[in-house]
Amino acid sequence: MKKLKKDNPVRVAQNKHIMNSYHQILYHIVFCTHDRKNTIPTDQQEALYKYIWGVITKRKCVLYRINGMENHIHILSDLHPTVALADFIKEIKTASNLWMKETEMYPKFTSWAEGYCALTYAYRDKEMIVNYIKNQKEHHKKTTFEDEYKALLKEFGIEVDERYIF
Repeated sequence: MKKLKKDNPVRVAQNKHIMNSYHQILYHIVFCTHDRKNTIPTDQQEALYKYIWGVITKRKCVLYRINGMENHIHILSDLHPTVALADFIKEIKTASNLWMKETEMYPKFTSWAEGYCALTYAYRDKEMIVNYIKNQKEHHKKTTFEDEYKALLKEFGIEVDERYIF
């Protein structure tokens, strides 16, 4: 084995302290069923949410709240630093899609829509978003998913082309 000289950059780097990585990013994720059809029966939503919770936990991410309606889902989650957002959502949608078809509890479900909305919030806003997601059933007595989705995008200054929003 070759001996390293004192001024060798490899040795210098090995003696330096390494800083840990810290993060705190809350993602409010929204996605819907194909063509926004009501294919998630109310009495089966809890089972779906538990399954998705397992997918999220498996990726070492934290689920703060999940809820939705017959045609869409809201998730508030913190991602592990090694997990890319697009991969995270793809895994949730792919795994739950397969599971929903295998369990046969969702006979009208065909697939999730292609896109999604992912918004970031400060940690101090966590309880506000948790309550917003928790109250989806009440919220949707007054507004449609389409109007809710457009309002979220507008709130964040996201410009959309109405021809391609859904």
